[in-house]
Amino acid sequence: MRRGVFALAVWIGTTLPTADARGEVVGRVYLMRGIANVFSYGLDDLADRLGGAGIAAEVHPFGTWPELARAAVAWSRGHDGAPVAVIGHSLGADAALRMAARMTELGVPPSLVITFDPVGTGMVEEAQGRFVNYFQSDNGYGRPLVDGPGFRGKIENHDLSGAPGLDHFNLEKSPDLHAAVLDTLLATLPARPVAAVPLPPVKPRNPHFSRRSLRDTARGRNPPASAGPSASAQAGPMVWGQIRQTRGFE
Repeated sequence: MRRGVFALAVWIGTTLPTADARGEVVGRVYLMRGIANVFSYGLDDLADRLGGAGIAAEVHPFGTWPELARAAVAWSRGHDGAPVAVIGHSLGADAALRMAARMTELGVPPSLVITFDPVGTGMVEEAQGRFVNYFQSDNGYGRPLVDGPGFRGKIENHDLSGAPGLDHFNLEKSPDLHAAVLDTLLATLPARPVAAVPLPPVKPRNPHFSRRSLRDTARGRNPPASAGPSASAQAGPMVWGQIRQTRGFE
């Protein structure tokens, strides 16, 4: 993929169906902040945006990844194998790779891992799934992801070097990248179909009434035998007056 502004803009032209059109999104997203839990607050904005699209998302410090791995596996197993996605920035991105490996070890690998500027080796080991990495090779921090021993999956590296206004400390705050992440998640996580709204039952037509029988009744004629005396009594001049107003009968 080409670098710089084109690389950042390439995802923005695609619009996927919204959660309302697709139905309820099935799955859960775990996001992890970077160092000291005081940076990476763009992930909180991203989690809010995902929630607005019907995707369950929660944000945690990067050091909680072992507990999150166990919780994610338990959640998925308790929801018929529903998919899990993991997102992290900086040290949180490194933690996302470890969390993916631990989940794979526990038998429930994540369906999707998205990293913003990982700062470690970037090696993905003993894991499986799809890994999407947004990084800058020229900011002194970001690293591309590479497959290591035991990796079974797919890695996509998007180098945003030269993108104006972006650096290691605000990469995860980019609204354009948030839109790209949302599109990727909507394309990855399944959705329950929207339940059809049942139509009201059709009221059966009274076989004893017809336009002709009502007209005859209003003019003082005997109704057809099938109408019966009760129908004749009920379809009097008041009913005929209403029909004249709406149908134009004389």
